[in-house]
Amino acid sequence: MSLRLSLALDNGLALGQPISVIGPTPSHDLSPLPPGTQVVQPFRPFHDHFADQGFAVSATGPQPCQDTVLFLPRAKALARSMVQRANDSASGYVVVDGAKTDGVDSLLKDIRTRVAVEGSIAKAHGKIFWFRSKPGAFDDWAAPQALTADGFHTAPGVFSADGIDPASALLRKSLPGALGPRVADLGAGWGYLSAGLLSDNSIQDLHLVEADHVALECARTNVADPRARFHWADATIWSAPDPLDTVITNPPFHTSRAADPALGQGFITNAARNLTRSGSLWLVANRHLPYEATLNDAFARVEEVDGDNRFKVFHASRPRR
Repeated sequence: MSLRLSLALDNGLALGQPISVIGPTPSHDLSPLPPGTQVVQPFRPFHDHFADQGFAVSATGPQPCQDTVLFLPRAKALARSMVQRANDSASGYVVVDGAKTDGVDSLLKDIRTRVAVEGSIAKAHGKIFWFRSKPGAFDDWAAPQALTADGFHTAPGVFSADGIDPASALLRKSLPGALGPRVADLGAGWGYLSAGLLSDNSIQDLHLVEADHVALECARTNVADPRARFHWADATIWSAPDPLDTVITNPPFHTSRAADPALGQGFITNAARNLTRSGSLWLVANRHLPYEATLNDAFARVEEVDGDNRFKVFHASRPRR
């Protein structure tokens, strides 16, 4: 279990069932929590991690419960909306656990102006605190039904929620006019790249593959075309129903603060697995990321076709089997 949560339970915090846990990652050991604990996790790999452990896992929520434990995300607007949801779903305690680098001190200060905080423990470069739920105390923190970024629908906490990502814009400019009948956007986010592709009349099926359930729901609004197929899935292991002619991707390179190039490398190798023998991958990446070796291992032909001092765009074709 989280070190700070264990300390809180050892120092007077008592949780009543049913319990909801919002936003845990695989680094949080929830095994000491009782059967029936609900876990809310919209990121598909983390969702599946807790489902495999036997928890009742949901991408949305939480459901009404006695007490709620919230693990703080990095994005301030998302953190506030999660506090609002936790407060409104719980009839007992709301417990917030977060690192200093995720803004836990600032959040605690704001929450103290609205409710009485009954306990607080600082440990391991972070803090845990708890308060009794108070109906309506955080109504103004609720996430808007939709934010707009350059005319698109987004939501707090999704990648590039405030505007079009410049790397994606560069990739969109670099793409050819016709991509073939079957196309996939791996790591589709809220749908910017896919929305731009649908002027291509050669496309018959466009698969949007995205691990963030919230971002995928935004994409459903932004890509309103019957050719679009939406998949809440891990793009490193997703399998297309039929071999693809083209894959486009602006892959993420971290799921935490630390960069993890292996994540983008997984996108590359899975793209190669899903393409036809003559298929193509179009990829944009931060210039410092070491993708060239993986591209050359996975494809017979690789060329950098565009770029600037921040980003590079690759066209890779003829996947190796």
